[in-house]
Amino acid sequence: MNEHVQTAGSAPLFNPLAPEFIRNPYPHYERMRATDPVHLTPLGMYVCSRHAEVSLVLRDRRFGKNYVERTIRRYGPKIMDEPVFRSMSHWMLQQDPPDHTRLRGLVVKAFTARRVEDMRPRIQQVVDQTLDHIIPQGKMDLIEDFAFRLPVTIICDMLGIPEEHREAFYAGSRDGGRLLDPVPLSPEEIKQGNAGNAMAAMYFQQLFELRRKNPGDDLTTQLVQAEEDGSKLSNEELTANIILLFGAGHETTVNLIGNGLLALYRNPDQLALLKARPELITNAIEEFLRYDSSVQLTGRVALEDIDDLGGKRIPKGESVLCLLGSANHDQAVYPDSPERLDITRPNVKPLSFGGGIHFCLGAQLARIEAEVAISTLLRRIPDLRLDDAVNAEWRPTFVLRGLKRLLASW
Repeated sequence: MNEHVQTAGSAPLFNPLAPEFIRNPYPHYERMRATDPVHLTPLGMYVCSRHAEVSLVLRDRRFGKNYVERTIRRYGPKIMDEPVFRSMSHWMLQQDPPDHTRLRGLVVKAFTARRVEDMRPRIQQVVDQTLDHIIPQGKMDLIEDFAFRLPVTIICDMLGIPEEHREAFYAGSRDGGRLLDPVPLSPEEIKQGNAGNAMAAMYFQQLFELRRKNPGDDLTTQLVQAEEDGSKLSNEELTANIILLFGAGHETTVNLIGNGLLALYRNPDQLALLKARPELITNAIEEFLRYDSSVQLTGRVALEDIDDLGGKRIPKGESVLCLLGSANHDQAVYPDSPERLDITRPNVKPLSFGGGIHFCLGAQLARIEAEVAISTLLRRIPDLRLDDAVNAEWRPTFVLRGLKRLLASW
């Protein structure tokens, strides 16, 4: 037994919803990597904090999602009666093959490198229009007014959501992230999750009807047609996966842009370097992803007994949580000061988009959106300054790491 493993009196190694953990999880990760890299939490899940184990679990077929069984183990046998959990059980993100293969195959064509690169002019147009509107005001909330509008607009484009319906999405709440946290939800939070899910399902049912009558060149039309060919997609799967695509299509990109901007303005030398050498933006985005990942954790389940994962035996059926944010700071992979922001860092290959068969579909889209957004902002508002870079206000969720607001003026 490792003598550093927590004793009853010490602070828990992994307490993801604690305010200090949300404010800055990285010192906590460092402690875990040093003392107990595959840590069994009081909630009964194993947490991997080193790059080697995280990378292995993401790619190894002995680990899967097994979402329904995992959720029943956590909440009890009646949990799948809750609409929000039933909906999530149909997400491709929570599926294992062959269902995962079938569902992902239906949407993967919309996210090919070529199609995404072709969207660059549209992304540039949205960023410029947003800034045209906002620059005369002399101040903004970089999250709400800037980072949020771009990915929401682009995913609305991709899903074929009509212009006249979009205001509701721009004003929509961003509190769904709690559903993904490894700490169980309270009955009140489940109730809120069900309400949010019902609202989204109601809207998308109307959109499906619209696209059945007026097909378009969009993902919703594509999926509605797959649903009509009953073997490919059920109505429940259709609804759940459109909700997933909408949420995943903007939430993490908002946070990538926000976390990246905060990191830059907290590191004036790097900000000055990027302004002087705008061609560094592509590598800078990889470094932002590594430095403060907008997705901190992804989970798997052991599909068989695992004899040795970082020195621990993992019984079949146990949950294994992969700390992407911690793996991205592992000195074994980033020997040169992983806690420092360095937009010229060589060989940055962050695990922020996951890995294996669940590697993020929208990874390239998110990169391009962040690249265009950040480089255009720096070019068009060179004297922008943050009102308070020190006391940034984080949202109270752990898996999806992002800012509540980021006020700026010029």
